[in-house]
Amino acid sequence: MQILLVEDDSALASFLKKGMEQQGHTVMHAANGEAGVEIAAENQNDVIVLDLNLPRLDGVEVLQRMRLGGVQTPVLVLTGRGSVEERIRCLDAGADDFLVKPFSFHEMAARCRAILRRKGVETESSVVRHGALQVDRLTRTVHVHGAEVVLTAKEFALLDYLLQNRKRAVSRPELLEKVWKMAPDSGTNVVDVYVNYLRRKLRTDEGDEDLIVTVRGSGYALAPAAGPLKMVPRKPASDASFPAHMPGTEAFPAVAA
Repeated sequence: MQILLVEDDSALASFLKKGMEQQGHTVMHAANGEAGVEIAAENQNDVIVLDLNLPRLDGVEVLQRMRLGGVQTPVLVLTGRGSVEERIRCLDAGADDFLVKPFSFHEMAARCRAILRRKGVETESSVVRHGALQVDRLTRTVHVHGAEVVLTAKEFALLDYLLQNRKRAVSRPELLEKVWKMAPDSGTNVVDVYVNYLRRKLRTDEGDEDLIVTVRGSGYALAPAAGPLKMVPRKPASDASFPAHMPGTEAFPAVAA
């Protein structure tokens, strides 16, 4: 899912962005209303998360300009003002749903998914098949031989990254950087630990072969459904840090309207 986040509170925006990215989504950020309108018009997003209290353009005016400009992307409004009048104003301006601060990160993510279901975006294009494996990237569900496999957020993010790069082997440093947002030379075995978790969960029957294979000297890859794997040299990875805790377990403090 590609999300446009329009939020001027840098701390809140950073927290939400990291949380959604750790769930496997792509997030674009605009720090003011004018930038939000521009980015929404130039990019094909699945959902827009829009704060009402913005500099330069009020959130309601942002909504109106988006709709007048032909942007039909579903919009979830974040507001510190939960009055009935405020809700009506948002809905009349073109919002699809709203969330009153303070809120739970998990509720925000669930509301984004619910908006897409109501809009009928949950189409065949969100479902990726690879041999016996079927992954719905929108509902974040996984099936192997038709049987559902329940994964944690990090297990899903790892599987999704391997699936996106299923025609090649992916190195441990690349997985550390892209999935865990850690420096590629962190010296941790977290990738190997989670690969083993995934292997066990994806092996629905005792006789099943592993869906994730080790490629000597290259890293890990999904077992090919057809055709050979491409061994693509890893690009130099930039240094990245990992947040001290996983977002989503606490509610955000109230933000002044």
